[in-house]
Amino acid sequence: MESFSLPLLWGLLAALAGTILVSASQLTKNADIIAFKTGLGRSFVGVVLLATATSLPELATGVSSVLSIGGAGGADLAAGDAFGSNLFNLLIIGLLDLMWRKGPILSSLGSAPALVGVLSVVVIALGGMGIVIHQNMTLAETWPISPVSVVLIVVFLAALFAIFKEEQGADSYEEQNIYASASLTRASLVYGISALIVVVAAYFLAHTGDSLADKMGWEKSFMGTQFLALSTSLPELAASIAAIRIMAPELAITNLLGSNLFNMGFVLFLDDVAYTDGPLWSVASPVHSVTAIIAILMTTAVLVPVISKARVSFGRIVTLECVVLLALYVVSSILVFSIGSSSH
Repeated sequence: MESFSLPLLWGLLAALAGTILVSASQLTKNADIIAFKTGLGRSFVGVVLLATATSLPELATGVSSVLSIGGAGGADLAAGDAFGSNLFNLLIIGLLDLMWRKGPILSSLGSAPALVGVLSVVVIALGGMGIVIHQNMTLAETWPISPVSVVLIVVFLAALFAIFKEEQGADSYEEQNIYASASLTRASLVYGISALIVVVAAYFLAHTGDSLADKMGWEKSFMGTQFLALSTSLPELAASIAAIRIMAPELAITNLLGSNLFNMGFVLFLDDVAYTDGPLWSVASPVHSVTAIIAILMTTAVLVPVISKARVSFGRIVTLECVVLLALYVVSSILVFSIGSSSH
């Protein structure tokens, strides 16, 4: 894509973004049908089906960074992709809160999204601690995989089981009459095709964004990093907006919190497996620990209204949690930029 002109790259970026938006809409709708028809529940499907599909680009980016770039640089890029994606997903929750017109979106959710949020805090904390532990002491340096990664994958699998058990017997569907005539087979097929299109389009979107950032002279700048990170987070954004449009806020929020669970528990586990020069955690930048702390604070800001059902707002549209999420994201961007600049 290096030979493409700047207008052509922008056009390609727009076309790929449009493809993701349309496909994510079908992905979300049919995931909701699957949740209803199978009785698995929106939160479980949001974590397993939606979060997995929308987070596959992060998985592909992380593993390819480790294998193609290699060395400490590739491993650090993979870790940064996973930790950075967490912040974008939480920022999207703040944006969804602005879009939802039926009152504060978070205080209207059930117990399952709260469980997903708590479990995501656990894995994010483990990930941040993994970097601190490995960079301050010698731990399993000759092992093929770090004990931290083993703990993460075990917690991730246990989290899926806990979410599944929490959803049993829950019935939060107002669309039962709409979905009553829907075909589970057709919904599964459309979901699979839509997921494939989203993943392929997101892959090319990331490469297009990389070439575009290079053409614009952003390749080593903070602006370029933010632009590329936003590009790779488009599937989560598109799927969540689609969930809001079909009046499924629980599906939207669990998709985003579930993506963070997937990023930490599964993506980083495979990144560490792919990195053969020792534990990935020992070469990841300390700045990712700062990112982890802010992600935990942002997740806490999401959990408080979900659990307490408190409604604190500024006017009829802007809630306190929305303001906190946006502010923490800005703070994280400034801190990461400052720490990154001082380390060079």
